[in-house]
Amino acid sequence: MLPSSVPSDDLSHIVLPLIRTLFEIVLLRRGPDAIPVSWLLFSMTIGLWLFSALAGLVLIGAYDENFFFLGLLTGLAGLAGYSTVVIAARRPSRLLQTLSALTGCGSLIFLAFLAEYVLLSPFVGERFTWAIANLILLWSVPVEGHIIARAIDRHWYVGIVIAMAIFILQHLFSNFVAADSQVS
Repeated sequence: MLPSSVPSDDLSHIVLPLIRTLFEIVLLRRGPDAIPVSWLLFSMTIGLWLFSALAGLVLIGAYDENFFFLGLLTGLAGLAGYSTVVIAARRPSRLLQTLSALTGCGSLIFLAFLAEYVLLSPFVGERFTWAIANLILLWSVPVEGHIIARAIDRHWYVGIVIAMAIFILQHLFSNFVAADSQVS
């Protein structure tokens, strides 16, 4: 469990418990309630989110600046969708924890995607590597479903439906923005 108060002079003792908690959420063992309500922790998960996106920019040749910014916009659209769900469910006190869990867990899943891509592509080829990588990214749907279901006190299946709907909306948004930028 993470401490609820963090001294401003030393953050090192909070990073490992936060990462451990995020891993437990990714494995569906804990919910967003395991993360304290803290703007500092939210800022840390946003930093991790940006770090993972920048790592993708550096490590994957096909992942250029356009994909980077499109990914950030699509991620923000997803966070807006989840925020709307949490507020509509009348659980605004859980919003910061939910957003921290979503950004932190999304970052860990994307870092696992990157690690798989970098480690396997030289040995098994691009096609097989991308297939496995997409399965890793697809894991984000049940994780986000788990997070949102716990945040709004609903059954996991309801969370999965919400996560699938937001995933589809993000995909449509991404295609719309990408097509619009190619027309311009």
